[in-house]
Amino acid sequence: MKVAVVTAFPPSKVTLNEYGYHLVKNFVNKEDIEEVVLLTDKTKAPKQLDFENSDKVKVRECWSFNSYKILFSIFRAVLSEKPDTVLFNLQFMKFGDKKVPASLGLLLPMLLRLAGFKTVVLLHNIMETVDLQEAGFSKGGVMQKIYTFIGSSLTRCILKANTVAVTINKYVTILNEKYKADNVVLIPHGSFETVNEPNFDTLEGSKKIMAFGKFGTYKKVEIMIEAAKILRAQGMNNIEIVIAGTDSPNTPGYLDSVKEKYSDVEGLTFTGYVEENDVARIFTESTVVVFPYTATTGSSGVLHQAGSYGKAVVMPDLGDLAHLVRDEGYKGEFFSPDSTASLALAIGNLLKDDDYRQEIAMANYNAAQALSMDSIAGMYLQQFTALQNGKTHDTLVSNV
Repeated sequence: MKVAVVTAFPPSKVTLNEYGYHLVKNFVNKEDIEEVVLLTDKTKAPKQLDFENSDKVKVRECWSFNSYKILFSIFRAVLSEKPDTVLFNLQFMKFGDKKVPASLGLLLPMLLRLAGFKTVVLLHNIMETVDLQEAGFSKGGVMQKIYTFIGSSLTRCILKANTVAVTINKYVTILNEKYKADNVVLIPHGSFETVNEPNFDTLEGSKKIMAFGKFGTYKKVEIMIEAAKILRAQGMNNIEIVIAGTDSPNTPGYLDSVKEKYSDVEGLTFTGYVEENDVARIFTESTVVVFPYTATTGSSGVLHQAGSYGKAVVMPDLGDLAHLVRDEGYKGEFFSPDSTASLALAIGNLLKDDDYRQEIAMANYNAAQALSMDSIAGMYLQQFTALQNGKTHDTLVSNV
């Protein structure tokens, strides 16, 4: 089978590049997949193909973020390659943070299916569960209504693909009920790397509390820094604060403003963008992973990564994080997203009670092990094979 995967890919910094990397890394280990054509964004440095069987990957850099030619460039590449199946690794801002190029790219699954190709979409978030105001897309009122209308229209187009896979069970229900869809399947997010024997013991030296992601919209680190200051005032002076990641595209300059505001806080580190090869070290060195979120926009890759490395987490009990706890078995210490004192208490509960921290860490590791990326890739392969064999949607759903 020849599979084309439309995704951002390291060293790209476009959203979902890490997920694309790990999905392709596991696809090439499947005997039924003869070749993976990587239809990816353009980068100055070569693509990171540092895994086994990478000789099965053909790279075609055929699109750029915010390009108005994106629809034609990817369509032309697919016509040239003639894959058996095209998989899209998508969220709504995948192809741009400008309305037109972002929307054009999302029309591709429908148009390629009309052209006779088998198309499968991995949709990481849906508009119905995103707080547009918190996520920085609108300030409410008329603009929110416009974004909601555009989002619903694009969702209808995406659902014209042969199969749409979503990562949270609630998404299946929403898409089926609102759009009367009959081609939506649940395929969980999965865990990128699962460490064979993580160290659940507290590392010597300072205890690092770490947040990982793109910050500035619904992910704001001030509350985490203030919580650490409260804990230090209570006598926990061996705390380090690590902010790993970059600004959200919607809030350029956010982290620089935080650096300036808290320039007098000791033990505060901003790592900048974390290269794929450095992710393991960042997580391994952390004692606790914190989610300073006021909203969610899809299944959390960071939570799955924390589980893979056997880490306890502190998170708000809201949105998709709450669904992951219920659906996949992750655990954490919870806090109120608008209360610094609540966050300080939650972090302190884990740092002061090592047995409790280890209990949470082990539960997350076990949850991550249960849904490895290898098994997730296998689920997608089932979808590809069934589509090639002309199976019905009922058969596809029963296989997942």
